[in-house]
Amino acid sequence: VLASILSLIIYWTIRDRYRVRNLNGKHVFITGCDTRLGNSLAKWLDKRGFCVIAACATEKGSQELQCCSSLSLKTVNLNLADSSSIARAVAFVTEQTAGKGLFGLVSNAEGSAPVGPTDWLRIEDFHSVLDVSLLGLIEITLKLLPLLKKAEGRVVNLINAKGLMAFVGGGYSLSKWGMEAFSDTLRIEMRHFGVKVSIVEHGFFKAEEVNSGIIEKYLFKLWNRLTPEIRDSYGEKYL
Repeated sequence: VLASILSLIIYWTIRDRYRVRNLNGKHVFITGCDTRLGNSLAKWLDKRGFCVIAACATEKGSQELQCCSSLSLKTVNLNLADSSSIARAVAFVTEQTAGKGLFGLVSNAEGSAPVGPTDWLRIEDFHSVLDVSLLGLIEITLKLLPLLKKAEGRVVNLINAKGLMAFVGGGYSLSKWGMEAFSDTLRIEMRHFGVKVSIVEHGFFKAEEVNSGIIEKYLFKLWNRLTPEIRDSYGEKYL
């Protein structure tokens, strides 16, 4: 038993010291780089010499990221709810990698609102979250798989661990559970091609990531559009 424990400690020590070498020419594509985790990761990888392609939802986000990064960092606008926008981003990545393939894909985008009791919601409320946080990420992953297979690269899906607890209705938890299942399946299938698939389950790094004002605004919006019958069944005290 002691020998096994010692072997595991040695293995973990060696594994955790491993670093990717020869970063020149290794392209990493990151979604959700306007702010927070995706933004910080893009800057961090850029400083270490990776060829970063950062997808931003807004032109302002792209400009601000470029202002504090090296000239090798490239940005592209991306709306994960729009298939044509995804196609343009994939074409841009293909052009930038210039036949080398894609070393890494980091999926980070989130759609979180609206959330609320399930029977306060309509199907479009689920679409507004799932189209970005689940279906959009799946679509762009599928379209980038040929580049990832060419470089024997890796997929890293950043999933907020809060979404794995189904404590509120809406598409948020559904999208997180869906990305877990998609990642686990993809990991098994891509092993044959030398492509690694990882999940990073993170928490809330900063308090401002949870904007209570936005959540409250959506709750009142949902409440105000309910039929009198549903509203009466809950009552003002519930709200």
